[in-house]
Amino acid sequence: MKKQDFLQRKIQHIDIKSFNSTPMVEQFENMSFQARNLARAAKIYDKMLSDKECTIILCLAGSLFSAGLKKVVYDLVDNNMVDVIVSTGAIMVDQDFFEALGFKHYSGTPFVDDNELMEMRIDRIYDTFIDENELRICDMTIAEIADDLTPGAYSSREFISFMGEYLDKNNKGKGSVVWKAYKKGVPLFAPAFSDCCAGFGLVYHQWKRKDKPNASIDSVKDFLELTKIKIASKETGLFIVGGGVPKNFAQDVTIAADIIGKEVSMHKYAVQITVADERDGALSGSTLKEAHSWGKVDEEFEQMVFSEATIAFPLIAGYAYYKGNWKNRGQKNFNNLLNKNEK
Repeated sequence: MKKQDFLQRKIQHIDIKSFNSTPMVEQFENMSFQARNLARAAKIYDKMLSDKECTIILCLAGSLFSAGLKKVVYDLVDNNMVDVIVSTGAIMVDQDFFEALGFKHYSGTPFVDDNELMEMRIDRIYDTFIDENELRICDMTIAEIADDLTPGAYSSREFISFMGEYLDKNNKGKGSVVWKAYKKGVPLFAPAFSDCCAGFGLVYHQWKRKDKPNASIDSVKDFLELTKIKIASKETGLFIVGGGVPKNFAQDVTIAADIIGKEVSMHKYAVQITVADERDGALSGSTLKEAHSWGKVDEEFEQMVFSEATIAFPLIAGYAYYKGNWKNRGQKNFNNLLNKNEK
């Protein structure tokens, strides 16, 4: 088989506006197990949207956009249904920015000779294929953006905003969450930013500069910026898809604010979609109830949903979209707040 034989059927992003999940979710409420948990999570997310004092932080981990969930997040940003995003770098760079440059993810299979894929420079994400040569272009585009910056330390939010600006200037932002967040002033953090194509691009940028001043990423600045958002918000709600660094990063701002002498409340609302098990103490499976013991998440409006994200996320987001309470929310534009603080 030739390379093009593997890269034929493009992954299609699910559109929550094309179907109404509300009747299904409402029937879930009268069932048991994860159906009932999902229904309660959907209601809590809708409650966040109804609370005018609540800042909603969306946390994303896992290969979500390569799996077809990009448009869900795009629509949440576009309709003011989230105010801040904390993500892995791979979702926003290797998957979103990558597609914004004109490349695609392709439907594949795990039942394949991975050595054959490697020789053809095809990377596999379970049952999804991606062209390694195209990823290298994404790497070098990140290096190009870094080359154009004034040398210094940037938060990942600042750098991702420059990525959005790059797409905007080059008319490449259609359907991109990075671009839409840039246009809407939604802060987009990737606390482990180097763990993706961005890392390769920044390594190349700094290697070329050798001993000359260069652009770098300051993860502590990320932490401080998100803490400032927490301080500026009367209430906050977490919508967590996956777990890992984005989950912990967003939860920890309540402690960070306390450490610098600012009195803030715990996150009032929190829902998490995960397939991880809590019994080994790993973060992705640690319950939101557990987070209460740390002073991070309040107890009344929290819900775990033990389900795979490509199934649960569109149902919860679609439920809240068709309920329509987001229509009364304004654009918070926290990027503007943080950029003013820089000046």
